[in-house]
Amino acid sequence: MNYPEITITRNVVFAIMFATVLPCTATVVAQTTDSSQTPSQTSYQVLDQFNVGPDVVVRSLLADSTTNTLWVGTTSGVMDIDLETRQLRQTFTRDHGLANEYVFGIGKDQQDHLWFGTNGGGASRYKDGQWDIYFPMHGLADYWVYTFAQQKNGDFWIGTWAGASKFDFASKTFTNFKDELVNEWIYGLGVDAFDRVWFGTEGGVSMLDGETWLHWTHQDGLGATNEQRLPPSTNTGLGTRSRHDLNVLNQGQDTYNPNYVFSLLVAEDDTVWAGTWGGGVSHFDGRDWTNYSQTDGLAGDIVFSLAQDPSGALWFGSQRGLTRFHDNTWTSFTRSDGLINDSVYALAVAPSDDIWVGTRGGVVRIGVTTNNGEKDGSN
Repeated sequence: MNYPEITITRNVVFAIMFATVLPCTATVVAQTTDSSQTPSQTSYQVLDQFNVGPDVVVRSLLADSTTNTLWVGTTSGVMDIDLETRQLRQTFTRDHGLANEYVFGIGKDQQDHLWFGTNGGGASRYKDGQWDIYFPMHGLADYWVYTFAQQKNGDFWIGTWAGASKFDFASKTFTNFKDELVNEWIYGLGVDAFDRVWFGTEGGVSMLDGETWLHWTHQDGLGATNEQRLPPSTNTGLGTRSRHDLNVLNQGQDTYNPNYVFSLLVAEDDTVWAGTWGGGVSHFDGRDWTNYSQTDGLAGDIVFSLAQDPSGALWFGSQRGLTRFHDNTWTSFTRSDGLINDSVYALAVAPSDDIWVGTRGGVVRIGVTTNNGEKDGSN
């Protein structure tokens, strides 16, 4: 995940964003790992491609059912897309209020503010045309902000590269947590039904239950074994500022760092999924970790993004494509099936149940079709 600085003129970039719509109809055949399962009577297809320029990376997606909006966070700003018409409504850059145009993460709080986590620009908060910007000078833990989550009790959490910040809406102040975590570099946040907060970090997974902190690493079962004998990543996972290039390759070869969690999801059944660096995806049932890798059916073992659709199916975005996992059936998509790029950094499930997939170069929309080819659940 080694991204160059984007030098394209801002107005030119947004002139081409979502200007090209290329419908695709590549049907993907599910690969069944359980011989007792029969193939599904529906198939998933890439229905549309939306290109944003070859040097622009889609880093985050948020589907907002209340406004029927897809928010797209890129390395050059934010786009507001109408999910019904699939047309671009507006864009946001520094000229509009963003503190930085490289947007790592997008979240929404219970007061309907949108939060944008940026690369070196802190957190930007937006509602009804009004912007608020938060930097470390305001109490935020760091300028690099990756992820957001909110507890039922209203506490709003922000994951940064220097720990977690908890935001108080009344006082607009932050409480920061660093030493309590297994590692300070946070990439994923989730809240379960018990209002426990889960943190995916460079050094493992942490969980806050009231005032009690618990931690899990590869020694506890997080991340699959190095079946492919990949070289260890040069990033130690210790959160050092001196070495943090995030390049997952070593001389063109994938690397391995199973403690490093790129993505985290609390599923509908309150179990936890963690996407790791080279260790595939790990599933925690409250007691034990179960790991899934390319050997089982994953497209790739470096898992950047996670999502769950209303059917209960899990979607995993990796360095080698996208995988759907449901009822012991693994279905994968790559560029040959319509993805713009094989490295899938962001996922979102729309109210229509379509899956939006963010990569370098743009996003695609994936939907389900029936045996007679009719779209099922399309807007």
